[in-house]
Amino acid sequence: MAVETAGQDQKSLSSLWTDQRFRAVLFQALTLGVTGTFLAFIIQNTAVNLENRGIATGFGFLWSQAGYELDNTLIEYGPTNTHGRAFIVGLLNTLLVAAVGVVIATILGFILGVLRLTPNWLLSKAVYWYIEIVRNVPLLLQIYFWYAVMLALPTVRESIDLGFGAFINNRGMQAPAPIFEPGFIAIPIAMLTAVIATVVLKRWAKKRQETTGQIFPVFWVGTALILGLPVLTYFAAGMPLDFETPELGRFRFIGGFTVSPEFVALLLALSTYTAAFIAEIVRAGILAISHGQTEAAYALGIKPSWTMRLIIIPQALRVVVPPLTSQYLNLTKNSSLGVAIGYPELVATLSGITLNQTGQAVECIAITMAVYLTISLLISFFMNIYNRRIALVER
Repeated sequence: MAVETAGQDQKSLSSLWTDQRFRAVLFQALTLGVTGTFLAFIIQNTAVNLENRGIATGFGFLWSQAGYELDNTLIEYGPTNTHGRAFIVGLLNTLLVAAVGVVIATILGFILGVLRLTPNWLLSKAVYWYIEIVRNVPLLLQIYFWYAVMLALPTVRESIDLGFGAFINNRGMQAPAPIFEPGFIAIPIAMLTAVIATVVLKRWAKKRQETTGQIFPVFWVGTALILGLPVLTYFAAGMPLDFETPELGRFRFIGGFTVSPEFVALLLALSTYTAAFIAEIVRAGILAISHGQTEAAYALGIKPSWTMRLIIIPQALRVVVPPLTSQYLNLTKNSSLGVAIGYPELVATLSGITLNQTGQAVECIAITMAVYLTISLLISFFMNIYNRRIALVER
């Protein structure tokens, strides 16, 4: 009887082990257990080490006085402000260089990707060598290169006049600062109205073309709306915008606003470096589209520029967008290299100066990691939404 019971137990265990769902649950439980044990050990070990060294934990240091100065601030900041405000300054600087860099890199990358396929041999080879050189030189060296170029510009007294009250020198670029007067709010409202009107016009033109076959010049009409309506509003509101022009003082320019050489060097390096990768992504996306699409468009008498813009590029986007998302993430994270040239981004402020002054290494690193993780997830979220919109819908 005992032998029969043991045999039945062995069969039941064997049947459980051959059950795929049971094995999946078992392995996941073991993985969670090992991971949880490892994290518990790390947390306990860190707490013991901090206690032995007499380092207090917590985020209260964010409300203590920072005591250091920062350049390139988008908000008011001084040494008497808190570490929390310094963190906000670094976060805003990171978001600024990342947002502007993404726009420039996307435009430049798309242009280079299309030019890479041009039948013009000289132009195609020039773009090829640009891509190969930029992609294979470390980004940090490129940041140093552009920073050296900025520092090699003339001194303040020998500034290069760019016209319209703007100057460039080894301290950056000085430009007129806008002064917003009452009634200026009407101009951005007019701009938003023009953009919405252009979107509505585009949808109407698409339905009209599907019904009648007639093409409406949406691009030119939309451009006229977006540029013309704010200008008309500006004059109708009594020109509620003035500019403070920078003037050369004894040692520096007074008035206006200054774009620092650190920001320009980091922006140029990030944009040109990422654009080289985007160019190859765009080229691959275009080559993924069957050449028969181009031949069919030419057979219908469609111009080459229209063929590329209306037929090839929309189809290529389905291939381009997923790897393009990765490049946006890389550019955002690579902005942390600005610490090498003194640009006060997030890593330089929170994980650099604040960490050294307060000794709150765990908290500073944790906040920095959480911020970059949040930014990356947001970029991926919105790019995935766009990717689903342009994806092919199968029946």
